[in-house]
Amino acid sequence: MSFSQLGLTAELVRAVSEEGYREPTPVQRQAIPVILEGNDVLAGAQTGTGKTAGFTLPLLHRLQQQPRPSGGKASLRALILTPTRELAAQVGESVSTYGKYLPLRSAVIFGGVSINPQIAQLRRGVDILTATPGRLLDHIGQKTIDLSRLEILVLDEADRMLDMGFIRDIRKILALLPPNGRGGRQNLLFSATFSDEIRALANGLLHDPVPIEVARRNTAVETVAQRVHPVDRVRKAQLLAYLIGSRNWHQVLVFTRTKHGANRLAAQLEKDGISAAAIHGNKSQGARTRALADFKRGAVRVLVATDIAARGLDIDQLPHVVNFELPNIAEDYVHRIGRTGRAGNAGEAISLVCIDEHAFLRGIEKLIQQEIPKEVIEGFAPDPSIRAEPVFKPRAARPARAKRGGDAASRPGGHTSGQQETRGSKHSRRKSAGATGNSTQTTGQHKRPQQARASRRPKAARPGS
Repeated sequence: MSFSQLGLTAELVRAVSEEGYREPTPVQRQAIPVILEGNDVLAGAQTGTGKTAGFTLPLLHRLQQQPRPSGGKASLRALILTPTRELAAQVGESVSTYGKYLPLRSAVIFGGVSINPQIAQLRRGVDILTATPGRLLDHIGQKTIDLSRLEILVLDEADRMLDMGFIRDIRKILALLPPNGRGGRQNLLFSATFSDEIRALANGLLHDPVPIEVARRNTAVETVAQRVHPVDRVRKAQLLAYLIGSRNWHQVLVFTRTKHGANRLAAQLEKDGISAAAIHGNKSQGARTRALADFKRGAVRVLVATDIAARGLDIDQLPHVVNFELPNIAEDYVHRIGRTGRAGNAGEAISLVCIDEHAFLRGIEKLIQQEIPKEVIEGFAPDPSIRAEPVFKPRAARPARAKRGGDAASRPGGHTSGQQETRGSKHSRRKSAGATGNSTQTTGQHKRPQQARASRRPKAARPGS
């Protein structure tokens, strides 16, 4: 089956053909006709299966075929919400690429950059907007976006948005939208996995949706060869450098559990003579963009990333993904290795596993319902005398400090340098996502740190302090 047989316009088929795509993927074959008919959709597909084109192509088709609502100023017609800046940029690029022969205007907005150019672009008129929840709410607060005539809403990577704690932001946005349902707003919910929480969100958002699930939930891409290399925790960096050098790997995406760990590993690889860059939520948007661009063009051999920062990275024919540390959330393993083996290409996913992570590995194998092959690299066999240690060590309580002229009070708690960027349970992940999630999914506003000490003169508390 070709894209033209799916019912897409000639302009869209031409744009897709120029990108080198001839046949739609399974999720595209299922989703595109359903969306073209105007149905709401609840779609789940593995990362790398082409789900972005699965909603951007029919979205562009419908907006092209439907006349713009008459009367009043031009208003936003389609909104695509994504959890991270990188994914927003990727989706926005797809909209521009596939819609280049259509008279539709698109824009991408996210935090970490100045809001003023975005305001100027929005004032000139935009048909399709790709946005992160925080920055979208910033614009809504400044009345630079009108959602009253929205025709199509897309929630992409909805599972990650829930994991990062954006459910309240999503609800605020949904409250501003016109009615949905047949004859009203069309809603498309795309997700890499189908969790019970996703289905609960869908029940309140979607109107008689058509379910699409290409593969059973939480399965690894079949084109990815998975392997575990057992190794002692203190020798992981040495083994990684050995694998990259001895196997002549030139493009490797490496995952760590923490931001501090990503920085430390990138620095160590540089000392070993391997060009590397780190990307995570504490990096500025400019630094993240440069690191990704250098990695794509081959100027950087290794990109070290945390789970949240890497969500949405789309790198053509990425050959190698390495789990330097296993994620404590088993579903994140599926998302990590989904960066390789995309669009039918072969990929390799290597996990360096120490004795501390055996429970994580068992959880991952239970989730994906398969045992991952193990291979001990000669010279790096684990020391059997080493005992397991807890991955997450409790922080010692800070001693109370006396305030000037007052009672003892503890200092407001902050993140440790190695704090995990994705939490250990769904409840704690969402509870703390306001700090961690917004470091990646920015709102564009730098929050002032709370004052840790009382001032010399008593002052009235400021809002938000």
